[in-house]
Amino acid sequence: MLLRKTALVLALATAALLASTATASAAPADPAPRTTSARTSFAAAAAANPVIVVGGLSGVAVAYEPIAARLRADGYRTFIYQLPGLGLGDIPTSARAFATYVNQVRASTGAATVDVVAHSEGGLVSRYYLKRLGGTATVGRYVSLGTPQYGTYVANIVAFLGLGSCAGVVACQQMTIGSAFLADLNAGDDTPDAVRYTTIRTLQDELVRPTGNAAVNDGATNVLIQAYCPLRVVGHLGLVLDGTAYTIVRGALVDGPVRPNCLAL
Repeated sequence: MLLRKTALVLALATAALLASTATASAAPADPAPRTTSARTSFAAAAAANPVIVVGGLSGVAVAYEPIAARLRADGYRTFIYQLPGLGLGDIPTSARAFATYVNQVRASTGAATVDVVAHSEGGLVSRYYLKRLGGTATVGRYVSLGTPQYGTYVANIVAFLGLGSCAGVVACQQMTIGSAFLADLNAGDDTPDAVRYTTIRTLQDELVRPTGNAAVNDGATNVLIQAYCPLRVVGHLGLVLDGTAYTIVRGALVDGPVRPNCLAL
C-alpha cells in the first residue's frame, strides 16, 4: 500500500513538473480581494502579518487555493508559494529561493514580518530558511501541516525494496529518516528565536510515518488532531482542506489556545 502511494506521488510529481508553467521565483501577485465574512473580526485581533502558504512535494499552487481562500475570508493578505521544480530538488536550494520570495512579499506589502503556513515538504523548506538562512528575523509565526520534521518511512521504503534511492528524487532522499539533511536541520534547537512554532499532524497521514515525526521539540505547540477530535479522519492532503485543521491554523495565527472545532467543514 505504501509503495503504491509513493509511486503515485512520484508519478504525479513528474507529470506536474512537465506540465507546469508557473515560476515560483516570480514576483508575488496581489492577493485576491478579501471577502466579507462573519469571521473577519477574529483576524482583526491578529498582528495582520501577510500569510504565505508554502506548498509541498508535487504541490501545484492551485491545490492550496482552498486554505488560501479560508485565510482571505478571515481577512489575511495571503500568498501561495509553489516550491521550485515542485519540490523535487534539493531542499536547502528551495529554501534559498523561498527567502527571496519572502522578501518580495514584504516589499509588496510593506510588512516587516510574515507568517508561514506550510504543508508537507514546505515545512522543511520553511524551517531550513528559519534556522539556517536567518529567516527568524522576518517570520512571526510558523505553522506546519503534516511535515516530516524527523523524516518518514515512506521515503525509506523505496530504497528498502531495491528500487533505488527514492527513484532519484533528491527531496525524497532528504526526507528519509536518518538523512544527512535532517541530521543537520534537527541539530540543536528545533525552534530558534522568537518565532511561534505550531505543528499539526493526523493519525491518518499516509505519507508521514510515524506520525509523531511531524512534531518538533523545544517549545513548539504540537497538535495531533485526533487528540481533540478522535473521530475526525484527515489524510495527508486533507490537512489543507479539512475544516478542523483550519481552525487550529486560525488559532495559531492569533497566538490563541488550541481549541479545534471538531465539526468544522
